Formats: sequence, structure tokens, C-alpha cells
Amino acid sequence: MTSKASRVLAAFAAACAVGVLTTGCGAAATTAPAPDVPAPRTAELTAADVGTWLDGLVPAALERSGIPGAAVAVVHDGQVLTARGYGWADTGSDGGEPRPVDPDRTLFRVGSISKVFVATAVMQLVEQGRIDLDADVERYLDFPLPRAFAQPVTMRHLLTHTAGFEERIKGLIALDGPGPDLRETVAVDPPEQVFAPGTVPAYSNYGYALAGYVVERVSGVPFDAYVEQNVIRRAGMTSSTFAQPLPAELADRLARGYASSSSPPEPFEVVGTAPAGALSATATDMARFMLAQLGELGPEHDLLSPDTRATMWRPGLDAAALGTLAAGPRMALGLFDESRGGLRILGHGGDTNYFHSHLQLFPDERTGVFVTLNGTGTTAVETLTLRRSLLEGFADRYFPSTAPEPPTAPTAAGHAAMAEGSYESARAPFSTFLRTLGLLGQTTVAARPDGTVLISPAPGDLDPAVYREVEPWVWQEVGGERRIAMRPDGDRVGAIGFESAFTLLRAQPDRDARIVLPVLIGSAAVLLLALLAWPIGAIVRRRYRVPPPPPVNRLARTPTRVAVAAAVFALAGWAAVVVTIAGLQDVPVALLRALQAAQWVALLGLVPAAALLVGTIRHRAGALRVIGSVCVLLALAGTAWFAQAYGLLAPDVSY
Repeated sequence: MTSKASRVLAAFAAACAVGVLTTGCGAAATTAPAPDVPAPRTAELTAADVGTWLDGLVPAALERSGIPGAAVAVVHDGQVLTARGYGWADTGSDGGEPRPVDPDRTLFRVGSISKVFVATAVMQLVEQGRIDLDADVERYLDFPLPRAFAQPVTMRHLLTHTAGFEERIKGLIALDGPGPDLRETVAVDPPEQVFAPGTVPAYSNYGYALAGYVVERVSGVPFDAYVEQNVIRRAGMTSSTFAQPLPAELADRLARGYASSSSPPEPFEVVGTAPAGALSATATDMARFMLAQLGELGPEHDLLSPDTRATMWRPGLDAAALGTLAAGPRMALGLFDESRGGLRILGHGGDTNYFHSHLQLFPDERTGVFVTLNGTGTTAVETLTLRRSLLEGFADRYFPSTAPEPPTAPTAAGHAAMAEGSYESARAPFSTFLRTLGLLGQTTVAARPDGTVLISPAPGDLDPAVYREVEPWVWQEVGGERRIAMRPDGDRVGAIGFESAFTLLRAQPDRDARIVLPVLIGSAAVLLLALLAWPIGAIVRRRYRVPPPPPVNRLARTPTRVAVAAAVFALAGWAAVVVTIAGLQDVPVALLRALQAAQWVALLGLVPAAALLVGTIRHRAGALRVIGSVCVLLALAGTAWFAQAYGLLAPDVSY
């Protein structure tokens, strides 16, 4: 899922720099070593060693980051090596009794790790022959899907985040209240399809909610009931549920969510696209799930047959669909390729506003690790930093890389030049007024003289990074493990794929922030100055008894001023609306309609503004007044163009 306003803005507008990083994020995809040649370890993976290592890492990280509590579970060779709790499930900041984290009893909201359970349920029905991964998914539905392309949407597309649906934000997370109706979630006002199925990885909560509804339709029982019986209980998980709110016997065991350890607890978060992020579980239960996923619990607890499990773990799409993006990290069916240093790793992250988790499986090493946190910390990147330190440190400690450093590809300089430009996230609204989010935090790629590229910010991060091409169209972070893949479009790069389910698309001129934002900011500045100048000028003339300028066009002057005021009001209002929605708070439709009305007044004001300019020129009112009239007309034209291009005037105000 997502986190708070800054995290959502980053996720939706800047290729999910923080929230998306941890909502199924990953390291670079590399080729796994042969299973009969194990990598040498810097430490032996034993219960004693991993426990000591975690005890030295996690408490200090919680203290430094301002995160109240955490739980970690590690499994290996069919055993739970450790399940450990740290810090506080309830800090007692609201007057209650403080409660420490107990890995066996304390439930955490695991966010989008829930999607692994959805995919597992789907694959069970695939194994039974009741779902076809490559059939039109509409055969399983009782409502028509929005479709903008001839190709059908398949379950394979849903599980690999390539069904082509745009992002929607409304109703994503609510505080308290009843759980959502799954059919209403997927059937009423679904998002538009903006990409051809199978071509653009774009992380989609809606897509996984739809997959959950297919499970419900095919199995004939509610999704929660199906997954409870066939996944949760079968794996031996005794303290986990998709129910929202939690049943009474589990509710008092849930960790409370916090912005930071010094903040008061927050209300229970109800995930709107429920199957995509509603699971609550203990660390011990997640250890059992990892063992069941790895096929380590025995036939009575196996979730999938070995063949089906292998299918689930393989990349879901190939180059026939993805083109050269297939050379980079690719989604398996429900799991991200998070391989590191030649080691095959499959994983998934998950975030709500206040809970942040990550799960990784090391299939060839029969190992899994799970970490979960119940606070965001003092800054927006604290949970990301802690999880990366733990997960990357675990891999480096117990399964260090033996892969040689790849050489630079001979095509690097030419491909670097093709990649230069601005890019926006494919995980974004495109058909609603929230397409404005695409202007925030766009990524720029600059070619360097040595054939490397500087990407600012780096895909899936907040800081810039340098990448070099290690094979045609595949780039690896200099000094790091992360990989990206580029897909050419003619003589330029059109798309950059990263972390399996995320894509940066080259921004067209009307969506390029380097072009649009100067126009928008300049227009807003001119209109605001004009709005202030008129009353200030009147006051100055009255105070110093300066005679007023000769009348030019009284009929045009007043409507122009009204249009300017309406434009300023609309722009300020839209900015406030976007920030509010990015913080996962709904806004009244009446407010959106009022802003649209003001936007129309500003648009119609182009006519009197043009008339005023003509009058100013004809009456030879002076160079300053002519320049002022030109600037006001251009500023109104700029805001009108922006309103039309970014859907601010569209009849549909859903988001």
C-alpha cells in the first residue's frame, strides 16, 4: 500500500520513491548461481548467530529512527530459526499500559504482502484447473471491465501488474469503519485502462483486488473465507486474518500504529482494495507462511505442488510482451525479483500509513526472512533505511556475492545519449485531475562523458545515482546492486523498468515538468501580482492624489479582474486538494465542482482580457499598461491550457 502524504506523492508522482520502494520493492535482478555451488558465507546461518546479529542491529535502529516496535522472523532448512520482537506494540502514550512486541502474539498490518496470499490462492485454483492464467479474465466476472485495447486482460497480467490500469487513490485507506464490499470495490467506477495489457509494468492495487474477486467468484465463497481455509489455516497460521476490523479474539493483540515513537497511536486502518493489503499477522505466523511457500512443512501444509510453485516463482512475462524491459528485474506471479549479487531472491514489501513490512524468500537456500514495523519514524525514509539495512545485511552476511563485476557494454555511450530526458511514473492517474501528480518529482536522465548515466532521483530512491550499461539496455548502479532496463522507442528510450513492477515513461512535452511547471508557476505569479497590484494601485493613487489613468475599456476591465481572481482561487484550491488527497483524505465533490466553476470563469475571462489588451493598445495607454495587459492575457491562457491538459475541467471528478 502507501504511506502518508509525502510518501504517496513520491509513490505516485516520482516512481514511488519511498512507499513504492517498500510495496514490493527489490534490489537488482541478476542470474542465480548454480544450486550445487553454494556461496561461501561470512557467518554461519544458525539460530544463535542470526539472533545475536539481529539483537545488535534492530534495537539501535529503532531508537535512532523513532520507530516504536518491530518483529523479525527467519526460517532456514525447514525450521523457524528465530522469531523476535523489539520495542513496543503499544507505547502507552495515550494513558494505557505499555505493551512490548511479542512475536508469537502481536499482530502487525503487513500491507501489500497480502498480495502474495492473493497470488497463492489464485495459483491453487490454477492448479485445480479452475482458473486459466492466460484466459480473458472477464470469463470469471459478472461485470464488464473497462477496456481501451483489443487485447484481453488475463490473470497473468493481474499478477504481474501489467493489466494496464491507471492508479486510483480514493478509498485506498480509511481510518476505522467497516470493511469494504469486494464486488463494489472492483465493479463500481473502476480505473481506466491506459496501457495495452502485458506491455507496461505499473503497480496496481486494483488489479490484485480484482484477482481476489476472481478467487471469490470461482471458489463460490467470499475471498476472506477462502484464504482463511486454504492458505492461512493450511500453513498453520493461528493468529492471522484478512478481516477488517479484526475479530474480537485478535483485536486486542494488534500492534498500534504510530507516525513515530513520540506520537499518539492512530486509528485502525481499513484498506479499501482489501485483498491487496488487508492481512494482519504475527511474525511467527509469517514464518510458517514462508516455510509453506518454500514447501518445507510437509504435504499436509503444502500450499502448492512443486510444479505450481515453480510456475509462481518464474518471471510471468517474457520479451515478446515486455521487449527489452524483460532483460531487467521481472515480476513472478505475485512476487518481485529482488535478487542480489547473483543470489535469487523473491520478495514483497507492504506499507499502510503506519505499518511497514517486507518478506524475502531465498528458494535455493531454503531460507526466508520477514520484518515488520509499527511506525514510520522521524523522517519519511526511516522505515526504508531500516528494512534495507536488515535485508541487504542479512543477504551479505549469510549469502555473500560471488558474482564477478560485469564489464561495461560497448553500446553504453550511444544508449546513454538515447536515454537523456525527463520521465514520469507509470503508476499514476492519467484520466483524472490527479494527473497533475505526474508533474511532481519527475526523474531526469543525463548522459555522462564516460558512457554512464546520472539518474535523478534514482529509480526507487530519493537520491541521484550513476548507472552503467552492463549488457544492451540493462544498467547497474555504480557501486551498488540495483539494476534497471530500458526500452527504446525509435531513436530515444521510451521506458525504464525497475524493481519488477514499476516503469518510468518518457514525459511528452505537455507532461514534461521542465516545460509545464515554469508555465504554470509563471502564470500564477503574474495573476497574483495583478490581483495585488489593482487594489494597491488604487490605494496609492488615493493617498498621493495621483490622477487615475484614462479609461480604456470599462466593460472588459471588471470581467478581467474577476477572471484573474477566479484563476488564483482555482489554482490555490487545486493545490490544496491534491495535497489533501495525497494524504489519503477524501475531499467533497462540491468543493471540486466549485473549483471547476472558478476554472471556467478564468477560462471565459480570456475574452474580456483580450478586449482589454486591444483597448489598451488603441487608446495608447502607455507601454507599462500594454505590457501588463499582455502578461495577464498570457497568464490566463497558460492556466486555461493547464486546466484543459490536466483534466481540471473534465465532467468526471472521480480519483
